[in-house]
Amino acid sequence: METLNELVGKINSFAWGPFMISFLVGTGVILTIGTRVVQWRKLGHAFKLLFSKSYSGQGDITPFQALMTSLSATIGTGNIAGVATAIASGGPGAVFWMWITAAVGGATKFAEAVLAVKYRITNKKGEKSGGPMHYIKLGMKERFGGNWTWLGWAFAFFGFIAAFGIGNMVQSNSVADAVNNTFNVPYTVTGAVIAILTALVIIGGIKSIAMVTSKIVPAMALIYVSGALVILYLRVDAVPEAFALILSNAFSGKAVGGALLGTVVRYGVARGIFSNESGLGSAPIAHAASKSDSPVRQAIIASLSPFIDTLVICTMTALVILVSGLVSFDQSGLMSIAGDLSGAALTTTAFSRILPGFGSFIVAFGLVFFAFSTILGWYYYGSKCFEFILGVKAIFVYKFLWVAAVYIGATVPLKFVWNISDTFNGLMAIPNLIGLLALSPVIFAMTRKYDQDLKRK
Repeated sequence: METLNELVGKINSFAWGPFMISFLVGTGVILTIGTRVVQWRKLGHAFKLLFSKSYSGQGDITPFQALMTSLSATIGTGNIAGVATAIASGGPGAVFWMWITAAVGGATKFAEAVLAVKYRITNKKGEKSGGPMHYIKLGMKERFGGNWTWLGWAFAFFGFIAAFGIGNMVQSNSVADAVNNTFNVPYTVTGAVIAILTALVIIGGIKSIAMVTSKIVPAMALIYVSGALVILYLRVDAVPEAFALILSNAFSGKAVGGALLGTVVRYGVARGIFSNESGLGSAPIAHAASKSDSPVRQAIIASLSPFIDTLVICTMTALVILVSGLVSFDQSGLMSIAGDLSGAALTTTAFSRILPGFGSFIVAFGLVFFAFSTILGWYYYGSKCFEFILGVKAIFVYKFLWVAAVYIGATVPLKFVWNISDTFNGLMAIPNLIGLLALSPVIFAMTRKYDQDLKRK
């Protein structure tokens, strides 16, 4: 086991190391330039399309439900624990670099969704199936010839493994831990309840999942952000200083314990990507199921994900931590955190310090509902990866495996599971980014045509 842990650690260092982080951000920059900053120039248009009732086309869920399903898989522990970890390990400046990943990540999400809707298929059950495995297989064959199924299969395999860890067991473990710490409920009881609720939802497939996530995600995001805004109102005098700290520390040579600037950048970018998953290839699987006859229209909606996830919710978490008084700097500029807190514990303490009692409940409920919605969203991602590898009939078995994993994840230690799933989550990016760059001329051409069609109207 020790040898296996070392091997996984080395692969993880590559999957989330400087090369892959540069690859992810670099691809976002290329797509941002090629689409002429579509994620920002179409921001208002994106919100208009999101709430529009005038959509048409074949699909299983509405464009709004597709975005909520994709957000259900990204808004979670990364927004609550991940931001705190980034600040504790890289300093407040890490938040700035999280913003950078979101700023260019919107173009990556846009590109993924364009290809996902364009190259989606209808499976034997009459459902839409799409995502990196399909646009790699079909799109690259269309453009370059040859058989690229192996590369699509690699993505599906990485996604299937990652789903059981990062999207299932890790999430149920987080829920069980939060409920036990807040309400003293036994882990086995929480595990059983989550498993039963998960089974009741996933039995109805993507339509049932979308119906639930489209209610949970907006409600919990609103509650969490509202709680954060109350705290920022109570500490409004400290807010400008918090922003100044983020900006100054982002380019500082000193961060935590004298860490170099590279550490600040690394933690910020890595946690930003972990939070919004731009470039990892998971979100387009949900968007491929949307009722849309325009790939670009759905992609514009998809580009909102990093904005909502990172620039809004992650920023709220960061500001609450920084105005709470838990983070301080000595005369030499080195940072310290009260009680050496990190992760969810740091966020919980920051909320409860300013909103005694009530603040900890906001974080606890946020963790519970965000994590549960993540389990639902990632079930769908994993099922489509599993379907690509073994066919539609295999999904029946997959459902039982998924529900069992939810219970196991809530009741056992998960250090190894976390490490291996985190590794495969990062590896998903390799085939996906290859597909995005190879098919980028298709993305750019479709974007130009959409812009021209809008001008004619």
